[in-house]
Order: sequence, then C-alpha cells, then structure tokens
Amino acid sequence: MTQKFDVIIIGGGPAGSTCANLLTKKGLSVAIIDKEKFPRDKICAGWITPAVIETLKIDLEDYRQNRTLQPLTGFITGMIGEKCRLTRYGKPMSYGIRRCEFDHYLLERSGAKQILGEPVKTMVRKGNLWTINEKFTSRLLIGAGGHFCPVTKHTGTKFGQTEPIVAAQEVEFKMDAAHKADCLVEAESPELYFCRDLKGYGWIFRKGDYLNIGLGRQDNHKLSKHVELFVKDLQQAGRVPKTLPKKMSGHAYLLYGDTPRTLYDDGLLVIGDAAGLAYAQSGEGIRPAIESAVFAAEVALAARSDYSRDKLKHYQTRIEERFGQRDKRRNIKLARIIPTSFKRMLAAKLLASKYFSRNFVLNKWFFHMEQAPLKIK
Repeated sequence: MTQKFDVIIIGGGPAGSTCANLLTKKGLSVAIIDKEKFPRDKICAGWITPAVIETLKIDLEDYRQNRTLQPLTGFITGMIGEKCRLTRYGKPMSYGIRRCEFDHYLLERSGAKQILGEPVKTMVRKGNLWTINEKFTSRLLIGAGGHFCPVTKHTGTKFGQTEPIVAAQEVEFKMDAAHKADCLVEAESPELYFCRDLKGYGWIFRKGDYLNIGLGRQDNHKLSKHVELFVKDLQQAGRVPKTLPKKMSGHAYLLYGDTPRTLYDDGLLVIGDAAGLAYAQSGEGIRPAIESAVFAAEVALAARSDYSRDKLKHYQTRIEERFGQRDKRRNIKLARIIPTSFKRMLAAKLLASKYFSRNFVLNKWFFHMEQAPLKIK
C-alpha cells in the first residue's frame, strides 16, 4: 500500500528540513526520506552565521540547551607557512555547532513525516506523480540529499566525471584532558590557513570540548598527503594534539557556478548541496542551502499544486538573483593568464594585511555581510 504526500523531500539535512518546515506550516503533507537515521554524524566544519539564525528564527537560549553553541568573536587567517593575523570583532560573528545536533534539531521541528534509514532504490515518474521505492508518492519531489543526491542523478548528473568538485577531509572529536593540554586554539577564534597554491584551505575549529580539523581543495590529487602535511605542521607548532583519536573522513561538494546542475524540471526542484550552491570563496554551504530551501518552498506554494516546469522555473531565477549568474566561464581565461608565482606572492601579502583579512577574507568571503539576511515571507 502506498503512502501519499503532497511533497516528498529526499534528504533530511538543513535544506530539506527548512523547506519541509515552510511547506508544512502552509498545510501541505510532506515526507522527508533519508538513508540515515538521525541524529547522525555529518562531516562539516560546522558554523552558522547570524544571518542563518535570523532566517531560521532560532532561539539561541533554547538551542544551547544540551547542544554545542560556540560564539566566535575572532578569526585567525593566513597562508600555510606564512605570517597569520588575528582579527577580533568584539561580538559573535558566527556560532560553532555540531552538525549531528543542528541537523537533528531542524529535522525535529520540520513538521514532516520522517522516513529514516530508507535509501532511495527506485524513483519513477508516471504522469504527474512520483513514486519512491514503490511505496511513497507525491506530485512534487525535492532533492536535498547532498552532493550525491539520487534526485540529482535522476536529472542526468554524472558524479565524478565532469564536475570540478571540492574534496575535503576532516575529523571532529571530543577532547580529553590530555588533548586540551596539547591544544592552543582559542575556542572563540577558529584558524583558517590557505594552501600555498591557492587551491583550498585548512582549518582548526574548537567548539567547547570538541575539536574539528580539516582541509579542502579544488584539486583532489594527493589530498590525503596535503592533509597529512597540514596536520603535522599544526602538531609541530603545538596548535593541536600530537595524536588524533579518530581517522579523517572525507566528503565532496560543488562551488556555486561550477558545472551548474539542473535546478528544476516538471514536478522537481533541487536545493542545497544537491544543487551545488556552496559559496565560491569559502566553500560554506549552510547559508545558501537554507536560502535555496526558502526559495523552493515559496515557488512551490505559489505554483498552487501546478508543479509543471513552467511554474517552477522561477526558482532558478530566485537563485541567480541571490547568488549571481551560474556561468563563470567568462572569468576562467583571466585567471589562467595570471602567473601562479605572482598570485602566490600577492596572496601572501594580502593575507598579512589587517584591512584585507577583515574586509575581504572574513566580512565578504566568509560572512557575506554585504547581503542582508533572507526574510521568510
């Protein structure tokens, strides 16, 4: 016997849960299907900006009850092996969270039917109806299952073949007394270290008793070696514990504008990392995921149950109005003619600049302060 819903969302992360929450509040029946059971581990550096908190209307006092919420009032930035700079703000510019807690919190308040531990095995569209795993049906299907979302695969994406992914490895663990004694990182000030070839950056991020260490690169060639050298440098400098209790885990994502994925079709929308929306400069994906979920919900509600391609096309318009045109090819030729040695020299000097670090690296690239928080209608 099939279960019928107005909307099925594949993926219970921040994008899927946010979209579900907005749709259920308007009276639609929504199911979230996810292959994992929540709370679940999620590889992510894990911080959210005040813009995300405002858009989601999160009560910080309520959230911090039995959950990690680390105010971040400063950031250390620099190039690996070069002079680094501490930028202090005197107020929280972001908050460190653990994704296992944050994602579960949003899922629990989504109002959706939770179908967890259910991998998508079949996805069939007949007429105007989607059928998932031969037992769940809806007229609108929303892909929110991350980089390898099965909805994205259904639209024709060939994973790992044509997409210039960012590959990252990281570890997060609870520190014991010995780990804390070996860790010089301030909880209020995460540390960001850009690779010398400018193809990525590494980070150290302390969230209360938890420590997160990782590195991501646009070039995944010998990624493990880059990560190993980065961690070894940090250990020799006394920044992190000499031994790590867990192995690094990996994940992949797309930067916005790189090989644009299909965002909509008849009866279908794609949001969050499944749509490849991570900010190009920082790789941060939570805020664009949340905002894409808002746009998808608003477009779906405006369609008034007519989920034709023509009715859903405004979703892509909203995305490009917010994040810019997705075709970046016009910038590629310019980037290629600038000698790498010059870019490295210039980057090292800029990252050592107090003005550049605060106003460009942090305020613009990581916090996107020029863009006001998205208001939910």
